[in-house]
Amino acid sequence: MKLWGGRFQKDTDLLVNELNASISFDQRLYREDITGSMAHAAMLADCGIISKEDAAAITSGLEDILADIEAGKAAFTADNEDIHMNVEALLTARIGDAGKRLHTARSRNDQVALDFRMYVREQIPVIVGQLLELETVLCRQAKKHQTAVMPGYTHLQRAQPISFAQHLMAYAAMFRRDVTRLEDCGARLDECPLGSGALAGTTYPIDRWETAKALGFAAPMGNSLDGVSDRDYALELLSGLSILMMHLSRFAEEVILWCSWEFKFIELDDAYATGSSIMPQKKNPDVAELVRGKTGRVYGDLMSLLTVMKGLPLAYNKDMQEDKEPVFDAVDTVEMCLPVFAAMLDTMTVRTDNMRKAAGHGFINATDCADYLTKKGMPFRDAYTVTGHLVAQCTARGKTLEELTLEELKAVSELFEADVYDALNLENCMALRSSYGGPAVAETARQIGEIEQFIQKIKENR
Repeated sequence: MKLWGGRFQKDTDLLVNELNASISFDQRLYREDITGSMAHAAMLADCGIISKEDAAAITSGLEDILADIEAGKAAFTADNEDIHMNVEALLTARIGDAGKRLHTARSRNDQVALDFRMYVREQIPVIVGQLLELETVLCRQAKKHQTAVMPGYTHLQRAQPISFAQHLMAYAAMFRRDVTRLEDCGARLDECPLGSGALAGTTYPIDRWETAKALGFAAPMGNSLDGVSDRDYALELLSGLSILMMHLSRFAEEVILWCSWEFKFIELDDAYATGSSIMPQKKNPDVAELVRGKTGRVYGDLMSLLTVMKGLPLAYNKDMQEDKEPVFDAVDTVEMCLPVFAAMLDTMTVRTDNMRKAAGHGFINATDCADYLTKKGMPFRDAYTVTGHLVAQCTARGKTLEELTLEELKAVSELFEADVYDALNLENCMALRSSYGGPAVAETARQIGEIEQFIQKIKENR
């Protein structure tokens, strides 16, 4: 008979049993479940609800079960539906009536809410650690390429000169926000649902502050209905992971472009690329492509749980059993993508010569030409128009702005002097963009330093 089967006169239909059981996926919560049960048993004994002897037997039995699970010696069954009932059944079989007292003043509703919240809390620092390693790689590569001129793009058209270091630091800024977003999620989930019962608390004189403290939470959740029905922390995690994967996917798209013969800005290490089964010349950026593809998978996990939760009345509903697989899948996906993506970037070869060659075309110093005239006294809009005419002339004649003679420039505006060529030099164009956040070497050095300080601060606080 099932642990909840007291009022039922018939066995559960086999198809219902299969539909109802979650042990196939929630068994990964075994450690959280056992840890929560130990804290619950200790609190029950401290409050005089069960004896100290029973609490000791429960703790010892749970420790043995934990060891057996990790040694692969414990057998779970779908008849016991989930990890909670499987652990309780194993415990009762081993220690008898004391095991039956464990569930006093507790429901599976607050039990699973606790286990799942603890799981999310444990995964956040894992992912944050991987993000910090990726940030470290970006800083390392950026330091090597602070003077490497490349075209910055808008609309995928060459726009203005930047450095490869600044480009990398743009992604470092994104991943920094991902770290703080995940940390915010961790701060908001720092409340313990244990003791909420099925939905309305309990008549037993429990001490919810004791269990919250024992399990490392700042406080118990203040409303028992919310305690068992809240999954905001899971949604917030999935939202944060979706944004993180969006950042990875944008970066992956650029890596894919940069690897192409049309760009050839970078060369991936052979260990992070694959070949073709028919075309012997191919070197495919499959790591980046898979990360880009898996982003949609994480988005789907977020949408799945949002859809599950959107119409649920208070408090717990069985629909919420569908919360775990999307979170497990998203966590597994992100924790697989981050390290390999970081390693791919760390081992790539940067073709600064090709970046500089690309920067030499596309008139990415046109704004600098207009700025030159503006600094000579011409209104910017007039300078913009003059420069536009020059670009049109160059396009028709197959020239760049810096290839025009001073006479050709003066024919358009007498404000042009010999110093215009310094203004049009791409290295100077980049170096003079020293405004806060810009590509000048001093500014990228500041950006790198800030990210390195951020990494150090997070590591010190962990």
